[in-house]
Amino acid sequence: MFTPKPRQEENLFYLLAAIGGLVSAIGLAAALYMEHEGHVVTGMNNQIVWGLPHVVAIFLIVAASGVLNVASMGSVFGRVLYKSRAPLSGLLGIAMLSGGLAIIMLDLGRADRIIVAMTHFNPTSVFGWNVILYPVFYAFVGIYLWTMMERRMNPYSKVAGLATFIWRIILTTGTGSIFAFLVARQAYGSALLAPMFIIMSFSWGLAVFIVVQATMYAWNGMQLPPLILQRMKNLLATLVAAVLYFTAVLHLVSAYFAKQTAFEYFILVDSEFSGMFWIGQVLIGSLLPLTLLFHPATRAKVAWINLAAALVIVGAFFQLYVFIIGGQAFPLEMFPGYDIKSSFFDGTVDHYSARLPEILLALGGVAIAFTMTTIGVRALHFLPQDDIAELEAAIRITD
Repeated sequence: MFTPKPRQEENLFYLLAAIGGLVSAIGLAAALYMEHEGHVVTGMNNQIVWGLPHVVAIFLIVAASGVLNVASMGSVFGRVLYKSRAPLSGLLGIAMLSGGLAIIMLDLGRADRIIVAMTHFNPTSVFGWNVILYPVFYAFVGIYLWTMMERRMNPYSKVAGLATFIWRIILTTGTGSIFAFLVARQAYGSALLAPMFIIMSFSWGLAVFIVVQATMYAWNGMQLPPLILQRMKNLLATLVAAVLYFTAVLHLVSAYFAKQTAFEYFILVDSEFSGMFWIGQVLIGSLLPLTLLFHPATRAKVAWINLAAALVIVGAFFQLYVFIIGGQAFPLEMFPGYDIKSSFFDGTVDHYSARLPEILLALGGVAIAFTMTTIGVRALHFLPQDDIAELEAAIRITD
């Protein structure tokens, strides 16, 4: 049972909701400004057509799928530890996907053109597939939440969870395939990207869940049981290591081909993205979190584990920035062995710097996810409730 919250906590809720709504409105105003003035007011150009808003949007969409892994662990795979956390992961999935899609649609320049994509479906386009993938995701997660929160629907929870699990794998595969099927950039066009996006979604989604869960517990003056914290910490460490492994394999495979050598040298050694890759993605986003999660002095401390999860999120943004922006900045080698020069700057490395409207739009998408989560948690009481004795008994049986 939930006891009524003190007046101070109620005021904090209204303050957070108001801040989230304000930032969301500012993001919408920035999108309208870009639509009215044109993309000339942004840092994007004819070569770099996906900027910072797309980096944030892809993170939100990929992590939205991965955060549902917490629910799947409980409902589909029968892990008792995660069952009470399933409703919160479902709420986060819907909220983050909404924020990510809002950014992408508002960054199109002509958001109304989405109607054309909906009424003229193109089955040969990966982008066309998304018109089906995203709405069905909402439907599956909505039904899944219904089966978990409505007592008489509980018997159908596992079936709904399995359907949601399968569909989110398909959705993340579709997101990765957008880049895997794109051969017009040196960084993309690899079959490894689809499974890599799936494992990235697991890692980033769990990191987001850990941070949000810790915030909710602190907000309510509660402490997460050590047993639960340790299990989630071990899973996060495994997923972070898996992402690092896929990243290494992707670059090793790419460097093996002579046509890709120049691009790999550009990304890893000689460009503005090299520092982002080694310091931001590898060090901050992978090695430091793994150190915090495994080191005897920090692996059992709540604050250090939460910090590790936050660093994984920071590293995810670096990884997507290097992948998306860096992949566009490097010119496509259309004629290997020859230099291409024209009035359109073909064959030259481009540069990108996000401008204020793009930053505001990106923050607006994050604010939408934040506001939806804040209101949802407050209105529907998504805070996990654990019976530690029951959990310990169930874990001894399953282990």
